[in-house]
Amino acid sequence: MSESGFSRRQGVLHAESVPLPTIAAAVGTPAYVYCAGTIRARYERLAHAFEGVPHRIHFAMKANSNLSVLRLLQELGAGVDIVSGGELYRAREAGFTGRDVVFSGVGKTVQEIEQALDDRVLLINVESEAELVTIDAVAARKGVVAPIAIRVNPEVTVETPHAYIRTGEKGQKFGIPRDDISRLVALISDLPHIALRGLGMHLGSQIGNADPLRDALPRLLTAVEIARAEGHDVKYLDVGGGLSVPYEASEREADVEDYAQIVRAAATETELMLLLEPGRYIVAESGTLLTEVLYRKHAAGKDFVVTDAGMSDLIRPALYQAYHAIEAVVDTPRTITADVVGPICESGDFFAKNRELPDVSAGELLAIRTTGAYGYTMTSNYNSRPRVVEVLADGSRFAIITERERYEDLVRLERAHLQWRTT
Repeated sequence: MSESGFSRRQGVLHAESVPLPTIAAAVGTPAYVYCAGTIRARYERLAHAFEGVPHRIHFAMKANSNLSVLRLLQELGAGVDIVSGGELYRAREAGFTGRDVVFSGVGKTVQEIEQALDDRVLLINVESEAELVTIDAVAARKGVVAPIAIRVNPEVTVETPHAYIRTGEKGQKFGIPRDDISRLVALISDLPHIALRGLGMHLGSQIGNADPLRDALPRLLTAVEIARAEGHDVKYLDVGGGLSVPYEASEREADVEDYAQIVRAAATETELMLLLEPGRYIVAESGTLLTEVLYRKHAAGKDFVVTDAGMSDLIRPALYQAYHAIEAVVDTPRTITADVVGPICESGDFFAKNRELPDVSAGELLAIRTTGAYGYTMTSNYNSRPRVVEVLADGSRFAIITERERYEDLVRLERAHLQWRTT
């Protein structure tokens, strides 16, 4: 079996030991299918790399926030990194306690800050002076002390496949510029309802080598020294996530051992508890989007394969120009060069362009690979399309973990008959 959990047996693609055609027949298409064994293996590989160093893996929920996936990670010992009140609610529903939660994000509302304090989260990551002052005011009204960490923007050059997934460069909206750290730390000393408990950073996503980390860590450690010099009881060093996974055969995944060696040294030097926030690395390769071919089309000298999945189900190719491998679920020896497109009324609704593909016909199944991260979590109801079903395979069994939406769900919160209000 491949490390992703998907392998071929007698020419048929399986999720662990379950044939994908069996899943399609049971739940329909489009469908997201995840392999539980892959999630466990990726988590355990990362945990093993940091054995002997006090640490905790806080899974970045924005990558995949399904309750069953979260519960699986909670059972493995993970915490979570969240970016909204909705994610905090999901985390609690999945069995996480407040101490399991790090709350990140540049735009937390007062309601979300109140929610975080009520749930006694481990840390609230602060990303601006205005946010810091707001947290202090909310904590004062509640009569509590808010545990915070400062997210440092180390302002290093980060090479990623797309500019939108860089967060640690100068001029980004994320974090506190490193030259402002001293002033912010001094301000915290005058805020009685704030306790500075950590310093952290997140450089971006799909970082393929450790060079940005080598550049950024000394700047983060300088921030730790500044905080300690002001007398703050810093306990946590948060190095974020961003470990890359391969989407194309020519790509290499992150060197976890090299990454761990660098980070372990920093944790040992500071004697702080290490927090890691991987998302994509844990779940991306566990997932496949299963879709049925609706039509074959030839126009203007081009071939098109039209599928029942569209950009509302997987937006990464349209948004990031992202590559996803596409395979026939049942082997076919013939190939074509075609665009794989969906039914959405947009020219950007495609999964591949001018790609050499299996020569599939209407009714056959395709597997769009490496979609366990930022797949379902970025779905929408554009074109009034119900969101798809999610399935988890574990060995020889599988289960629906999110029901397919129905048409009634599309309008459940809308009102056609209005109750007008007047001022």
